[in-house]
Amino acid sequence: MNLAALLKPLAAVLLTSIALSGCGVLAAPCRVASAGIKMVPVVGHAAAAPTDLCAAVIDP
Repeated sequence: MNLAALLKPLAAVLLTSIALSGCGVLAAPCRVASAGIKMVPVVGHAAAAPTDLCAAVIDP
């Protein structure tokens, strides 16, 4: 495979990400992970802080 064939999918993903920046769809994995972590008793909410921050950065 040549370099151009490898860069085309990467460029498509990057352009899609740029076009959807600030979109809740991109923040969904962070929000789902946060919700799952928050189910852990006692430490869940503290442990979910990084994933909450991730979602807040992507979709303010």
